Amino acid sequence: MYLLSWIALGAVAGFITGRILRGNQYGPSMDMVIGVAGSVGGGFLAIYGGLPGRFEIVSTTLSAILGGVVLTAVVAFVNGRKRYA
Repeated sequence: MYLLSWIALGAVAGFITGRILRGNQYGPSMDMVIGVAGSVGGGFLAIYGGLPGRFEIVSTTLSAILGGVVLTAVVAFVNGRKRYA
């Protein structure tokens, strides 16, 4: 069940991060794919890293969103995008 929420949240996080980091590199669909990859990675790291405790759904959801944003931003900066916000 968590995986579906991570995918949805990662797509949204990747899209929003891609809009903040404007550029003509690869477009919003690839931003969403990268966001989903980061989100799933962040969620699994939260579960297997021992982060979940009493509020498991909150901690994994926040780490999934953070993973999606971080991976999208890192890929954007590696590809030479500039921040215009």
